[in-house]
Amino acid sequence: MSGVIARWRHAIEEKRLQPDLNRAFRATVAFMGPVLVAFWWRVPFEASFAALTAQSLAMVDIRGSYPLRLGLLLSMTCVMAASCWLGGMAADSLPWSLATIAVVVALSGVWRRLSTEYGPSLAVATAFLTLLSLARPGGLVEADRHLGAALVGGLWAVAVQVALWPFRAQHPLRRAVSDSWVALADVIAGILPDSASTVSWHETIAGRESALRVALDQATGAINNAQTRRNRPHLQELAELNLAAARLATRIVSFGTALESLAGEAGFDAIRSSLAPAVTSLGNSARGVALVLVSRQPSHLAATDVRLRRLATLLQALEDRVHSQLPSSAAAGQLTGILRQIAEVIPEVSRRLRSTVDRADERAAFSLELFDLQTWTLRPLASALNFRWQPDPALNRFIARSTVLQVFGVAIFKYYGLTRGYWLPLTVLVVMQPDYGTTRLRAGQRSLGTLIGSLAASALLALALPAWGLFLAMAGTMFAFAFWLKRNYAIAVGFITLFVVLITETSEQLTIRFTVERSVATLAGVVLALIATLVFWPVWERQVYPRYLSRALLANRDYFRWVLQRLREGGAYDAEVVAAKRAAEAANSLVFSSLQRMYADPRNQHGAIEAAAALANGNQRITRALTVIAIHLKPGIAVTAPAYVTLAELADQSFSALSETALGNATPALAGLRPRLDALTFPAASTHAPFSPAEHGAATQLDRCATELSAMILASAAPGSTGGNLTGLPTPASAS
Repeated sequence: MSGVIARWRHAIEEKRLQPDLNRAFRATVAFMGPVLVAFWWRVPFEASFAALTAQSLAMVDIRGSYPLRLGLLLSMTCVMAASCWLGGMAADSLPWSLATIAVVVALSGVWRRLSTEYGPSLAVATAFLTLLSLARPGGLVEADRHLGAALVGGLWAVAVQVALWPFRAQHPLRRAVSDSWVALADVIAGILPDSASTVSWHETIAGRESALRVALDQATGAINNAQTRRNRPHLQELAELNLAAARLATRIVSFGTALESLAGEAGFDAIRSSLAPAVTSLGNSARGVALVLVSRQPSHLAATDVRLRRLATLLQALEDRVHSQLPSSAAAGQLTGILRQIAEVIPEVSRRLRSTVDRADERAAFSLELFDLQTWTLRPLASALNFRWQPDPALNRFIARSTVLQVFGVAIFKYYGLTRGYWLPLTVLVVMQPDYGTTRLRAGQRSLGTLIGSLAASALLALALPAWGLFLAMAGTMFAFAFWLKRNYAIAVGFITLFVVLITETSEQLTIRFTVERSVATLAGVVLALIATLVFWPVWERQVYPRYLSRALLANRDYFRWVLQRLREGGAYDAEVVAAKRAAEAANSLVFSSLQRMYADPRNQHGAIEAAAALANGNQRITRALTVIAIHLKPGIAVTAPAYVTLAELADQSFSALSETALGNATPALAGLRPRLDALTFPAASTHAPFSPAEHGAATQLDRCATELSAMILASAAPGSTGGNLTGLPTPASAS
């Protein structure tokens, strides 16, 4: 029995901070509260407006300081209630209905601009509530009823959110730094090269590196903002832990790059089985640090201390294993050097982490059994509000497109008096996204989910469920919808379709016509959203991709300059090199995000996407190879071979020329650089003692850089490009 209890406690500890379960619980309680009150106690108020407002607010994963959270929730409540009132006042007049929906959708651009985290959910909720109120009878009395119900529902949702705060350790600074460590653990989980699918492995690592960079930057911003205010406890320790996550990330990415180099050698199979325990322990340790940061529990600290001690021994064992199995391999020597650098960070992490726990020295009967923590996740801490009002053309076009379609949809269902006609503009509202690729994906998921949900709803109509059965089914479907919403949108839509049938059946007798009407309106909205995204002010990613690629190439050129300069002069891995590395990684992240969006655009808008992807991947691999060299830089150890000077000059010219080619500018000299790069030879690694990682690994990594640059020049002349422009655009003017 004690073993069962221990397993349950461990499962709850792992799951209790997962956002999907918390969101589903909040949404279910918030929605069902007003519905049950209206049904069982016959309270005369608009249950639908109260329940929908409560559910929309309860599903928001609100973060930040507690006063900020409360202020945001109350402000969102007021905005939603005002939307209900406006819709009620305009419902009896077609011109006023059209003007109201136009104003509400236009304001949704303001909400999206104010906050990328909370703005989209507020925008959808206000438009939905406005559409619902426009479909009801209008007038001052009805508008006041809508307003009162929405305020009641919003306050109920705030109470649900606040009630959970004492049970969830979410100190904003701790949460921000823990997000960095969770993102680091995700990078570690995918760091071992996948020989079966090298391309997908690189794509996975690129995406996780991008998420890690976002988390690190957000945590740094939160810490810097806190330093300007009153003194906060453990601020310096949290800043150092965030910096330690960044340092470990640099070494771990270099570890993966070194493994990729080593994987082709004959002795790699002898150490393959030794890699998994160390990598698994490294990932569990990173998640353990995150857990200690947000929970501040001595028991978690004790377990993480054990994890870090075990990790240190595993890293030492792996280093000895590599050295004994591959004693003469330059790549193996590089790998062992990186392992030592990872091990050097661990004591500092342990010391800083202990100083953030107020009861760190508390002793009790803590279980020190080390479970895997792969399932424990946290979402990043987003910035609260954005008051910088630089124009965003893509967002402006999206809002203009949305406004036109919402006005059109409202005109259709108001003019023809369709009882449930608001489903048409509602579908357009949730399906249409700023870019075509995301809209197409959302349209397919919406159609599939509606079809499956409609079939299940048709079967449900044959069941004469009692009242208690209906409410249980409603709660279950609402929970499932909220749980799957950010995991799989198609599944979530299936459950919300069932939910709509159940809640409607509580007030009227349903027939198959109800299901058919909703399905037809949904499919019509999907088609309309797709057509509008294609026709009305489309924004194709190939128009903006050249700028991202050009900037990434230039950032890598600067990084190359700093690393080669330090290598030749015997410099250290100092602040200038770190800044150049961060700039190159951030630029690469933007390139791959843009490339992913371009791939989702229509095929005729792809241009020479294969050549563009080849350039992006080559550029990122050079960044990683440079990082491997950079972390081995030591003061006083200079590598002065003439080939390095030549490579520095050729790399500078190649990156500059490739940047111009990406923008569509002719660069005739580019082709002449390939033979010179291919002719370069680098001196063999020194064999004299003492061992120098900088000398030992520079030749291998710079040889890779030269090869990658040569391949990138070849890719820039790929068939299908227009005038050297990788995206097929005739001129770069449209990208401006």
